[in-house]
Amino acid sequence: MQCFDANKSLIVLDQDSTLVAVIEMSLSGWLVAGVVPGLKRQPKKKLDPDPDALLALLQRWRNEAMKAGRQVERMTVAYEAGRDGFWLARWLNGRGIEAYVIHPSSIPVPREHRRAKTDRLDTELLMRAFLGWLRGEVKHCTMAAIPTLEEEDAKRPNREHQMLTGERTRLINRLKSALIRLGIRNFKPTLGKAAERLAELRTPEDVPLPENTLAELKRDMARLSLVKDQIKAIERDRLVRIAKAANHGPNVMVQLIAQVIGIGLETADMLVQEILSRNLRDRRAVARYGGLTGSPDESGSRRREKGLPRSGNSRVRRGMIEFAWRFLQFQSDSPLAEWYRNQTQSGRKDVRKRTIVALARKLLIALWRLATQGVVPEGIALRKASATH
Repeated sequence: MQCFDANKSLIVLDQDSTLVAVIEMSLSGWLVAGVVPGLKRQPKKKLDPDPDALLALLQRWRNEAMKAGRQVERMTVAYEAGRDGFWLARWLNGRGIEAYVIHPSSIPVPREHRRAKTDRLDTELLMRAFLGWLRGEVKHCTMAAIPTLEEEDAKRPNREHQMLTGERTRLINRLKSALIRLGIRNFKPTLGKAAERLAELRTPEDVPLPENTLAELKRDMARLSLVKDQIKAIERDRLVRIAKAANHGPNVMVQLIAQVIGIGLETADMLVQEILSRNLRDRRAVARYGGLTGSPDESGSRRREKGLPRSGNSRVRRGMIEFAWRFLQFQSDSPLAEWYRNQTQSGRKDVRKRTIVALARKLLIALWRLATQGVVPEGIALRKASATH
């Protein structure tokens, strides 16, 4: 079996025996466009979001090719990554149809002002990009690796934890803001008995909280309590999962990464599920997927850096930059921390920002080598493995 290459197809394209289809997907319907061997026209068909109807359409086009004297030996389908995720690609692959998911940002589009945009025109762009990829043209467009259902499901606890943590912060800030508006600044919503203390609070005018405000604060405290309980439940379930299958591949990686001083179990689990468990080619691919490479803008004599790209995994990028700052605090004697201090001796803010991203990139590559090859980063202190449980 040939390896998957996101930048080009490794299978030689024979258009006389290959049915090529692309799907422009929306919430209400699908527009399917095809290139069918033996047909001069390029058929298009609107469908309800129904995989069985799609399969019947592909079979009908295959029969039309046979009537035109062509034998279809290969059927390929592609669509853009989006709300529907990867379920359709898995469903089609299970029925003998090659299915691919295209990174939307990798599809070139016209740059004229106020260009026309319709589903029909979008399918033409998709088809042009997909055909170029099938012909083996390098970086004509980029395909996403299709995860299994288990791999997708493994990401959910960490992503839910991140969402709930953000919700907890929003609720705390809202509670504090409501009280500050009344002149109360010393109330801490995170304390265990905070909900009980609400009725005892008094404003600087020595009056109790207004009735509507008190009711609102109680409801927010109830939401905060629920969110905190859900966060704790996710964290408990993670510990149980790792303990039950400690020798399972991703769990082994989590325990390895969590040995690095400055990384908690939450960050270790996020890194493993989002990037380290993926079969990435080399350190450059790791840095690109982590969104920690630059965006150079070079034309003629102009040379400038536009900052971090929007491509890559935003969770990994954010988590690694946060870890880079913690790394300087917890591992200040390491060679990488010394390198950061040497690079930022000028004290300029822009230099610090660029260098912390470079440090995050170096740390991500070091963690990737630790998780996949067992290579302990030089000069980086590790805690005992038992401390991660």
